[in-house]
Amino acid sequence: MTPFSFARAADPAAAVHEGVQAGARYLGGGTNLVDLMREGIEHPARLVDVTALPAGVSTGADGAVTIGAATKNTALAADPVIRARYPLLARAILAGASAQIRNMATVGGNILQRTRCAYFYDPATACNKRAPGSGCDAIGGFNRMHAILGASPACVATHPSDMCVALAALDAIVHLDGPAGARRLPLTELHRLPGDRPDLETALAPGELIVAVELPPLPFAVRSTYRKVRDRASYAFALVSVAAALDLGADGTVRNLRLALGGVAHKPWRARIAEAELRGAPADVAHFRAAAEAELAAAAPLRDNGFKIELAKRTIAAVLTELTGEPA
Repeated sequence: MTPFSFARAADPAAAVHEGVQAGARYLGGGTNLVDLMREGIEHPARLVDVTALPAGVSTGADGAVTIGAATKNTALAADPVIRARYPLLARAILAGASAQIRNMATVGGNILQRTRCAYFYDPATACNKRAPGSGCDAIGGFNRMHAILGASPACVATHPSDMCVALAALDAIVHLDGPAGARRLPLTELHRLPGDRPDLETALAPGELIVAVELPPLPFAVRSTYRKVRDRASYAFALVSVAAALDLGADGTVRNLRLALGGVAHKPWRARIAEAELRGAPADVAHFRAAAEAELAAAAPLRDNGFKIELAKRTIAAVLTELTGEPA
């Protein structure tokens, strides 16, 4: 273990003061960072404990919901406001990891967990995320779990968070604090696609810290859900996941739609092409399938993961059909 110093921050200002120091990393529940330190992948010089930052769920006068970044995943999934208004978020959280990990993991930490694959953990392999410029052994290796959308020759890893897929579908806004002051950023703009620098995973500036996540009030009466397709019933990352919120008009057409995919890209994938295809269209299996086809048209499979394209199309159609109340 590389020696490191430790500080506990009482508020965001204290956290930022500590976090701008060379080699500093913020520590929430530690379910990702501590694991990477134990494996010898991460070597922070200083850990800044931010678990004392604001936690809990509050509702504003405009109906927006604000979630403190230190809120534990278990508490968020069990919150009555989240369960009533945003059931897709509660279901996504419960689909991720074990109960013990959810009890420790924080919302901010979940959002900022590393995008990674098995090759990232193996120092004997080439990985541009771990060692920029070294190459990506996953591209020619075992790549069944890897990306089919938005990947690059430098990296084909997929983002592991279930919660972030739901947040992407909900147009969540991330509240940040940092050396340059406070700012707000759509969650869909927080995570980066790999390009030629997959080691740069977010749009955060050095020392910036997530302090809260805002869920705008849904502008329509929606039905929502989250479905995760994986190899095992629990403790497994998604092969494909779908977060969806659907609003139907009285004539049976799609009045509005939010759709995001997990397990297919380096970041939570907002399916805006499918959304545009379906607005105003009949809410039936044929149109759901056509929209999924349009969304996946740009998919670029690797040797082992071509099945994800059809799996994603079928899962999108099945989830949307479920939300109409018709048999899938």
